[in-house]
Amino acid sequence: MAKIKVAWSVEAKQDLYDILEFYLFRNGKANYSKKISQNIFSSIQNLIKNPFLGRPTELQNVRALIKHDYEIIYEKLEQVILIIMIWDSRLNPLKKDLIQRKE
Repeated sequence: MAKIKVAWSVEAKQDLYDILEFYLFRNGKANYSKKISQNIFSSIQNLIKNPFLGRPTELQNVRALIKHDYEIIYEKLEQVILIIMIWDSRLNPLKKDLIQRKE
């Protein structure tokens, strides 16, 4: 069996960058941003071992894994986990447009 790989959408990369940058500027240090990054990447490593850890969403093959204040929204493809969105759950849920991201 081939190893599962992780791919990131451009938007998901930007989501992570925006989150980390926000806390870097807010706190004036990188410590908290590093902690967030480590937690998210650790969760993604767990997805490689078990791609069905996240809860199903309304979209086929798309799941959401919650890690602290963040949702890692991903699509399980053949041998790829595609990270679609990193969502800060403290933000307005009406701005979370998963369907548009998926298209």
